[in-house]
Formats: sequence, structure tokens, C-alpha cells
Amino acid sequence: MPAGTVITEPGVYGMPHAEYLADPVPGGSLSASAAKRLLPPSCPALFRHYQDHPPEPSPVFDFGHAAHQKVLGAGPEIVVIEADSWRTNAAKGKAREAREAGKTPLLTAEHEQVLAMAAALREHPIASALFDPDRGGKAEQSLFWQDYGSDVWRRARLDWLPDWRNIHQRPVIGDYKTTVCADPTAAIGKHVLNYGYHQQAAWYLDGVRELLPGSDPAFVFVFQEKTAPYLITVCELDDLAERAGRRRNAEAIERYRDCKEAGTWPGYSDDIELISLPPWAARIEEYA
Repeated sequence: MPAGTVITEPGVYGMPHAEYLADPVPGGSLSASAAKRLLPPSCPALFRHYQDHPPEPSPVFDFGHAAHQKVLGAGPEIVVIEADSWRTNAAKGKAREAREAGKTPLLTAEHEQVLAMAAALREHPIASALFDPDRGGKAEQSLFWQDYGSDVWRRARLDWLPDWRNIHQRPVIGDYKTTVCADPTAAIGKHVLNYGYHQQAAWYLDGVRELLPGSDPAFVFVFQEKTAPYLITVCELDDLAERAGRRRNAEAIERYRDCKEAGTWPGYSDDIELISLPPWAARIEEYA
């Protein structure tokens, strides 16, 4: 896709990540991550500030992008910086040069780490199949569509879109996440709630169903730990989680439309708020 492409028709597009982030829809579109910033514990004012002042690149984001590149086989080129840390000016300068060239800087040890993670993922029977190019499909596909009822443009970027017309089973959309802990009983539920992954799942399913009618997709997360032995958990959210995510998405879309039409992006509140103690603290005080 040529640089600077303008999206005016719904569809599935291949484009660089930077172009997707820049939002090629005239007048703007709403992504799942942006939608989360419209709702508590955030607010429209913080959403607007983030849109106008996106955060600077950081080693944490670089690591995640690099892990995706090694797992998916697509994305910005990785530049290995031969240094032990980012503390020196020389290392920081090389990282800056790499980012300015549209590449991802990694320390030598980090590069070895993402290579080991990708190797571990290829040994996992389910995760490896989800991102296997031999089974058909494309990495990092961008979806653009309009929401029924609000006409708000929505967008999503899939880690992997299966070639569902050439398979004889329900397509499974996989989304890759790196994490500190992939324990399905103790950690993943908290990750889903804290990072709004239930909203992301519902959002992406909406896009695939809209643009690929008849595909009847399933959506799963692939969580991989960042330390050896780089354990992996593949999980699908239950109906309750998906419905909760879809409800929050609907609220975010409505708030985005209203704020955009009014040209105002309010903060938490313009009134004097009455504040109570958290329930656990209130119970302690009640019986003190």
C-alpha cells in the first residue's frame, strides 16, 4: 500500500504499523486501545491528550514489537545494539537512530531473549499453528469499518488473519501477548480486566464479522512469559467476558461520537464529588 494512503472504504488492508497508528481515515477512527481511554478509570480529556501527544518510544514497547516480529515474521526490522544496558549515551543514540529509521532497537541480550521466545512458541502445538504461514493467512492486517447506528469509523490491527476461505473449519484469530506470568488460574483473568483485553476481543470479533461475513471467527489470546522457559497459555474468553467487553465498547463509541460532535472532551468531573472510603476500609471503620 502506498505511503499516505487514505481509507474511505471499509475493508482489510495491509499497511505498515506506523501508518495504521497515524490513522489513515479522514476525520479519524477509533481503535480498541483508544476506546479504553474514553472510559473509567480514564476519561475523554486523557483520551484527547494521548491522541495529541502520543508517548515516546520506550525499551518496553520495543521489546514487545520485536517479539511480535520474531513470532509473526512481519514488522519493522530489528537492529541489535551491542551494549549491556541503555544507560550509556552511545546506546541511547543508536536506539534513537534506529527508531528514526523506522526500525526496532534491541540490546544483545534482549535479542537472544526474543529469539528464544519465538523458538519456544514454534514448539507449542496450538500457538505455532495459529501463526503458521504454511496454513495460510497474513500477519498484521488492518481492518476498517463503520459502526452501525453511530457511523463512527472503527479500526483494528490483527496479529494474524487466517485464510479462512481455504480451510474447512472455523477460523481462529490469534493475538500474541508477552507477559510476566501466563498462569491461567492466577494471572490471566487479572490481565484481561486490568488491560481491557475483553474489550479488545469483542472489538476485533466485530471487525472480522463485519468485513468477512460468514467467517464465524473465534478469538484467542496467546500469552507468553518473557523469562525462561518462556511458557505459553492459549485462552479464549467466555461469553460473559465478551459481553462485558462489548458493552464497554458500545459506551466508548457513544462517548466518542458525542464528544466529537460537541467538540469537547471532559475530564473526570466538573462538579464537587462526594467520596467514600473503599468498601474494605469502610467495613473496618464500621466495626472499629
